[in-house]
Amino acid sequence: MNQKYVLPLIASAIFLVLIVAGGVYLHSINIPVLEPAGPIGLAERGVIVLTLLLCAIIVLPVFFMLFFFAWRYRAGSHTSRRSHHPGWDHYDWVAEAVWWLVPSVIIFFLSILAWQSSHALDPYNAIQGSGPAITIDVVALDWKWLFIYPDQGIASVNLVEFPTDTPVHFNLTADAPMNSFWIPQLGSQIMVMPGMNTQLNLMADRDGDFNGFSAQISGEGFSGMTFDAKSVPHADFDQWVALVKRTDNPLSPATYAALAQPSENNPPETFSSVDSSLYTAVVNKYMP
Repeated sequence: MNQKYVLPLIASAIFLVLIVAGGVYLHSINIPVLEPAGPIGLAERGVIVLTLLLCAIIVLPVFFMLFFFAWRYRAGSHTSRRSHHPGWDHYDWVAEAVWWLVPSVIIFFLSILAWQSSHALDPYNAIQGSGPAITIDVVALDWKWLFIYPDQGIASVNLVEFPTDTPVHFNLTADAPMNSFWIPQLGSQIMVMPGMNTQLNLMADRDGDFNGFSAQISGEGFSGMTFDAKSVPHADFDQWVALVKRTDNPLSPATYAALAQPSENNPPETFSSVDSSLYTAVVNKYMP
């Protein structure tokens, strides 16, 4: 083999080994967005993987050529002096066509993918499940999450439970600075702001405990603004609702006023009753 190709091939081989090793490492650790537990999360993972594969068509050859050019045109190389073409930018029309055409085609396909996935994964789109959707109102507070179940008449803090294979329709707002609601394994991060009501539709297709996050830095207690999301069988959900109702811990206006005060690392808590108009009152609080 010609020696001028040895170093670029070795460097490229090392680079590929690092990529494979990185892929094995990523597979061995828990990355929620790559372990979806619902149809939205699964579709979003497909978009991520397809985008990476399309980008790799450019990235991998670029890294190969990086090492190849560094070796071929190094200082003292007779090849570099012998192959010097001052007007090389228009010297080889085939090469020029490739480096313009290939990225253009990839960008074209990425634009189609972005357009289709943006409409298909619109958080306002309803999801078809095994039964009717359950509605949960979400209020972002400093620094905690309040979940209100208007149909069940209960509420919870930093804990949201819902039936498996059942669409969950979230109404979301904030009674604190702007924030972002995200359950990575279920998909679709969405921003929440005071005075605004937004919507999000998710569904879990298997039982499990999932981590929920605040994906928007919102002050001192941001790091502890997490919550537990639990997908359980229908019977277990009904049993949980009945258990919460039997507790003597109503979410009264005075209780909510205290809850809305800034606090950090709040443990999960449930409330046996809640005013059905509380969510609307929080939204209207910031209206002119």
